[in-house]
Amino acid sequence: MNPRLDSLHPYPFEKLAQLFEGLKAPADKAHIALSIGEPRHPAPALVLEELARQLPLLSRYPATRGEAFLREGIAGWLQRRFGLDNVDAGRQVLPVNGTREALFAFAQAVVDPVPGALVLSPNPFYQIYEGAALLAGATPGFINATADTGFLPDFDSVTEDQWQRCQLLYLCSPGNPSGAVLPLARLQQLIELAQRHDFVIASDECYSEIYGDEQAPPPGLLQASAAMGNTDFRRCVVFHSLSKRSNLPGLRSGFVAGDADVLAQFLRYRTYHGCAMPLHHQHASAAAWADESHVRANRDAYREKFRTVLAILGDCLEVEAPDAGFYLWPRTPIADTDFARELFAREHVTVLPGRYLAREQAGLNPGEQRVRMALVATLEECVEAAHRIRRCVESL
Repeated sequence: MNPRLDSLHPYPFEKLAQLFEGLKAPADKAHIALSIGEPRHPAPALVLEELARQLPLLSRYPATRGEAFLREGIAGWLQRRFGLDNVDAGRQVLPVNGTREALFAFAQAVVDPVPGALVLSPNPFYQIYEGAALLAGATPGFINATADTGFLPDFDSVTEDQWQRCQLLYLCSPGNPSGAVLPLARLQQLIELAQRHDFVIASDECYSEIYGDEQAPPPGLLQASAAMGNTDFRRCVVFHSLSKRSNLPGLRSGFVAGDADVLAQFLRYRTYHGCAMPLHHQHASAAAWADESHVRANRDAYREKFRTVLAILGDCLEVEAPDAGFYLWPRTPIADTDFARELFAREHVTVLPGRYLAREQAGLNPGEQRVRMALVATLEECVEAAHRIRRCVESL
């Protein structure tokens, strides 16, 4: 077996199951899960209808690079959303089966596993970044994101040697779990570092379409690149998904876009990897990327949940609305693991301890004393969960 498999950490939800061993939740309270970021809003009817119409295409093999109509639809969306003048659908766009698969596979294609190879990512982070680095033969490095830095990674703490050894930098903006958004100027500074030290930036932007202010959508890496004259997106690659934007986690549909030379090599890898998107999924995806009305309605639904839940929790927990995304990242009055256990045992509500989303770096684990709450359930369930959380906090 591949010995690198032994270096993988247990996934956060495996740790959560172990944390709850021996606990018995109150049987008279229905379970409310705020631990998993799985959207529960209805899937758009237009996507379901298109998916059903295209089921006969199951009799055909799909191409790894995707059909031209989907690549062109994605390129058009990128141009509209981020104000880009031109995205080459044939060379700068590649459909993928969800960003999780692509974020992992990307490191396998990009990393040269020489001694000292480094893959940097935020801390806390999406655990796929770490696993991808380890299995690609690189060392994962973590950049702390704390309240002191506005929950953005402290890039100033990265040494010159680390930048020089870096082959791949994972970004997550809006961030998971904090929802913090990297400003355009900071993205441009990172692009300059990538140019200077010859590494690739992989920007996970799957939460970019859930935000509070319709007049201020989060900026993207390609947008920052084009604004500084890097119009071929050299060393810049972004990852987008329909899972959060369109409430379609089961469709497993997203895309990678950016540097054409990098994507050509990634396509070569994926051709052997055998991960082409089914044709009926491609048609359904094109319908989703072409429509914004369901996305605006989705944002409205999250805004209402944030307003209502924060009105209940705002004076009993140290918590605030995120810049974007659908998570709350409150500070807990006791250890995050103890808080999660107490909340489950007393109120049958599940949240994810923050320490499970981070690693100790520079003497601290930036997830400790926080929990991640995903406001993905119905408004009614989120309100009920908020009341139960408040009751638990007041009883501690």
